[in-house]
Amino acid sequence: MSIVGVLGELLLTSGVLILLFLGWQLWWNDAIMAGQQSSAASDLSAQWDEEARAERGDAPAPEPTGFGEPVVGPESYPNATPFAVMYVPRFGEDSQRGIAEGTGLDVLNSFELGVGHYPGTQMPGQVGNFAIASHRSAYGGGMHEIGQLQLGDAIYIQTQDGWYTYRFRDFEYVTPATVDVLAPVPHQPDIQPTDRLITLTSCNPLLSTAERIIAYGVLESWQPAAAGPPAEIADKVATWGS
Repeated sequence: MSIVGVLGELLLTSGVLILLFLGWQLWWNDAIMAGQQSSAASDLSAQWDEEARAERGDAPAPEPTGFGEPVVGPESYPNATPFAVMYVPRFGEDSQRGIAEGTGLDVLNSFELGVGHYPGTQMPGQVGNFAIASHRSAYGGGMHEIGQLQLGDAIYIQTQDGWYTYRFRDFEYVTPATVDVLAPVPHQPDIQPTDRLITLTSCNPLLSTAERIIAYGVLESWQPAAAGPPAEIADKVATWGS
């Protein structure tokens, strides 16, 4: 075999090894970040739960009915401040993630956050559109399984005030420039909203930023922190702080 042939094979082998190393590093780093983001969200959830129990004292938890209009927190927070936890059972075990204000790299690429709230959109439980974003295939992949959502799937949002249960309704695929999906009434910014929506946004397809996948949900119910998490996930949430 000629020297050129040998060099060619060495370069090819080196290229394959580099690609394998980069792929392994990306997967490994993603897995590490996912675990750290999940752990940070669990800690925040457990902190709020402990505060609610301390405030309630010896009084029994209220029955999960008749809580009236959802409590809505502040209209905004300082950038990168965590104010909510998202848990979507369809996303799998340990999929809980902290939600912070802003969608910059300091939030979406954070080892402790991973999900960002679009400034100017509504807050959990508020009439209008609570819009959030996360990576799909890197930096913890907070919405890696977004494409697997099925009609009626629960999207749980916890804040210091309580729990908000949204139900997934439908998908949409748009260009990155289609920002009117964030309007109080998506695509109809001049219409006065009447529904309490949640909009999840992420890149599509996997490993690409060519377009955005949009998942819409509608608020089904809410309950204050004193009532604890919804019964359907209470056992799961109880393990987060352990």
